[in-house]
Amino acid sequence: MKLFDCQFCGNVLYFENRSCGQCGHHLGFQPELDEMTALDAAGDGWRPVGSQGPTRYFCANANYDACNWLISETSSELYCVACRHNGIVPDVSDPARLAGWRELELGKHRLFYSLLRWKLPLRTRAEDPVHGLIFNFLADRQDRPKVMTGHDDGVITIALTEADDLERERRRLQMGEPYRTVLGHFRHEVGHHFWDVLIRDGGKLDACRAVFGDETVDYEEALKAHYKDGAPPNWQQHFVSSYATSHPWEDFAETWAHYLHIVDTLEMAGEFGLNVKPRLDHNGGLSSHIDFDPYEASGIEPIMNAWLPFVYAMNSVSRTMGTRELYPFVLSPAVITKLGFIHDLVTQPRH
Repeated sequence: MKLFDCQFCGNVLYFENRSCGQCGHHLGFQPELDEMTALDAAGDGWRPVGSQGPTRYFCANANYDACNWLISETSSELYCVACRHNGIVPDVSDPARLAGWRELELGKHRLFYSLLRWKLPLRTRAEDPVHGLIFNFLADRQDRPKVMTGHDDGVITIALTEADDLERERRRLQMGEPYRTVLGHFRHEVGHHFWDVLIRDGGKLDACRAVFGDETVDYEEALKAHYKDGAPPNWQQHFVSSYATSHPWEDFAETWAHYLHIVDTLEMAGEFGLNVKPRLDHNGGLSSHIDFDPYEASGIEPIMNAWLPFVYAMNSVSRTMGTRELYPFVLSPAVITKLGFIHDLVTQPRH
């Protein structure tokens, strides 16, 4: 994630800001330019500060304070490039559900920041009724089973309860997970979608099987075995998480999510000029210089050379605060090879 600033006063901004806390200007994100901009009113729309260019309009979800992305005046769409992938949203007349949905939208928009940076193929359900990407945000109902977050042929269901910190932590402990976040869910589930798009439909099945294994193994039986018996011994030597051991599809989705975690975190660290050079590092193995764009790295090696020392430092800092580690995972050589496969997949030239 990049750092942004207000073009009017220079104040540094968060990606989610709707207005500048220093000068008060309205703010909007222009996804086609990868830019946050301060805005002046222009009739019933907006223009970047000092610009005489085209009028822009906010996504319709800005009416619910759930989006700060802009649409061009030439577009017939009511929703931005991220929100037009929404299907079912919670009842916005319910304040609690509206607040939960806003929290989920924060994660979804950060996800789309990454997908757009790599120019990954993004087709809505209207454009592709069979395989288009769509998000359903569902709340539990007393007359139905609890909503489960998951993916099914382009349909990504996100349980509204994941926006509840207490419930999410309860599920993390119940599932024995070291890490569970809203953004992590989005990154994992969209990994399943892009397995369909880039692997199955992209002619890369053989190459993927050589790295992640044969996905034709019965999925339901594999999950049953995983929940019954757990991960195999020494799984850390080959998998990024225990859940990744359950089936090649889950291994791919978990590795995909971790790749997005790593690249986006490194970009933000680089934006802050965070380099790691501990005084006790006599041979340079714990030093990290993030002087490149991780989204455009030439391979997985520079990403790992920067990430491993950086995350060791951040984990050490987290421990001094008495909190869980920022990144409680071990990246073995086999896992790094899998991350390299994801890197090559998302950075390949697209037409």
